[in-house]
Amino acid sequence: MLLPALLYPLGAVAGARAALTRALLAPRERELQGLLAEVTRSRARLVDAFEAERRRIERDLHDGAQQRLVALTMTLGLARLDAPPGPLADRLATAHDEAGKVLAELRELIHGIHPQVLTDYGLTDALADVAERSAVPVDADLSTGLPRLPESVEAAAYFGVCEALANIGKHSGAARAAVTARHTGAALLIDVTDDGRGGADPAAGSGLTGLADRIAVLDGTLTITSPPGGPTVLSLEIPCPVSP
Repeated sequence: MLLPALLYPLGAVAGARAALTRALLAPRERELQGLLAEVTRSRARLVDAFEAERRRIERDLHDGAQQRLVALTMTLGLARLDAPPGPLADRLATAHDEAGKVLAELRELIHGIHPQVLTDYGLTDALADVAERSAVPVDADLSTGLPRLPESVEAAAYFGVCEALANIGKHSGAARAAVTARHTGAALLIDVTDDGRGGADPAAGSGLTGLADRIAVLDGTLTITSPPGGPTVLSLEIPCPVSP
């Protein structure tokens, strides 16, 4: 007889506790959502600032140090031609050759910071260039072309493919590789495939962990399928809507 009489007050108490819980949690939930949104915006600002700083360093090296080194190389070359045969001419020849090597290394460094082809022509031509320079022959399927994308997205995709092809050349034992890239209108999708031995492990220190972190900053994902014996498929997906 007591049970029916107690049902109503127990229900009322439960309802009151639920209402109190919702009242206490709602402001906290809104606060957490606001904090998450700010973290997302801050992360985007950091990515943009990083890319801007890297581009500034690239310009300083290209327009400053590289131009002075070119002038020095030309001066040493002229002095080498004018010097009579002997020890002085030999030392000038050595200095001229060393300056040429340093200039080549500086140009490679500048290209590694931010390749000019990426800035001037976009991701399609930049990926074609890195595929052509790969130590392992690469079949690049870029026939559809890619639209111009945000600088941070193009840079992450470019260096992602560079890292993937470098890993293939160092670790996979592959005879050939392939790169495919397309834009769906909402996201950039890139696959890098090789016919090597497989077994790629991001925890093995091959640079894949850092690559995954770089893609994650842009809310993208990196997935690797690499069974023993291969093939290995590395897939990048980076959200970046483009208006038609």
